[in-house]
Amino acid sequence: MHLNTVLAPVSWELIEPQEGRFDFSTVDWLIEDARANDLRLVFLWFGSWKNSMSTYVPAWVKRDERRFPRTVGADGKAQEILSAFGTATRDADAKAFAALMAHLKQVDGARHTVIMIQVENEIGFLPTAREHGPVADAAFAKFKGSEEAFTADAYARFTEAVTRAGKREYPLPMYVNGAQGRPGKLPGEYPSGGPLAHLMEVWRKGAPSIDFLAPDIYFPNFAGIVAGYARPGNPLFVPEANNAGDPRAAANAFGVIARHRGIGFSPFSIEGIDSAGAAKLGELYGLLDSMAPEILRAQAAGRILGFSPPVTFEGAVDQAPQVRTLGDYRFTVSFVDPWTPKDKQVPAEHGGMILWLGGEDYLIAGTGITVTVEPADGKGRAELDRVEEGRFVDGKWVPGRLLNGDQTHQGRHVRLPPDAQGVQRVRLYRYG
Repeated sequence: MHLNTVLAPVSWELIEPQEGRFDFSTVDWLIEDARANDLRLVFLWFGSWKNSMSTYVPAWVKRDERRFPRTVGADGKAQEILSAFGTATRDADAKAFAALMAHLKQVDGARHTVIMIQVENEIGFLPTAREHGPVADAAFAKFKGSEEAFTADAYARFTEAVTRAGKREYPLPMYVNGAQGRPGKLPGEYPSGGPLAHLMEVWRKGAPSIDFLAPDIYFPNFAGIVAGYARPGNPLFVPEANNAGDPRAAANAFGVIARHRGIGFSPFSIEGIDSAGAAKLGELYGLLDSMAPEILRAQAAGRILGFSPPVTFEGAVDQAPQVRTLGDYRFTVSFVDPWTPKDKQVPAEHGGMILWLGGEDYLIAGTGITVTVEPADGKGRAELDRVEEGRFVDGKWVPGRLLNGDQTHQGRHVRLPPDAQGVQRVRLYRYG
């Protein structure tokens, strides 16, 4: 499928089954296997919390409620959630994480098979907006802000201690991932206080050692959620881009990588994808892999645009053409293919990107998009001088068919059919 990186969990209970005695055999196996398959790794640290709960902690933590306090529910009973105010919990988590990072530096510091770390997993409090208990209640009484901001602040400070301890040993890039809430839901009806876009400043202040916040997205309004995280100083990475096999993966990936200059796009449960889904996703990743040098240069220079139709949470698709300017030309991108029957295409799955190579040369890639062009200054007309179908091999453009006739509707547009991923090299010119 042309993958270059795999996200894989490392759980506290497996690496420290007894306090102070570490077993890194699962970590070492992952690294060895990744190297054997020419892949990189992003490790997901399942420490004190995974999806709001505390089920991946060692038994010696689970069974010592006095030392490692739990939160208290509305019924006054303890929950299977460790308190963010447990200093012993924080210190034990940080110690284990630091041991992991020290081990990674020892076995991988020269090879860099592991390139990034996720600290905890989908932190956030359920089923209320904040945790309760004597310590938490006393802290909230002194806090100036909402219950959710209080929760975010507590989680961020805890995560900062863990992250800082790990970076002292081996300063790989580190991030946190956030489970999103449905529209209209209140904190506690979604994981309250997690690393969500509307809480970004709280997290930045409380956890300055974290390099960025990342969204896990399983809702149709993918582009809208992504936009909340695409901010200065917060590199965009989507560690869970819906489940593997999502038919909108390509459209969403172009939005992340081209529109927002994202650094990664990772569908969840990649190992469970079926053969048809694997082929489709592999075609997308193959295109991105072949174009990676051009994409990276275009991202760095601000010479890249991404296009995909917005979708609401309810699933309504905005098929309206999108207009953007790049270089001296203004491009209009349509998501409805003019040569395919409407009942045979799904515009929500269409998307693409435009890269400016300099001068009048562009790359247009994607699936199911039709592109027209005009001068950005409105003077004269813009037309297609040359359109080549082709591909990149070892970073070099290999031209295929010249598409200066029927395939461009006699020079009227550049078309990427909806049944495949493709790339065309385009040279424009002006007259009139």
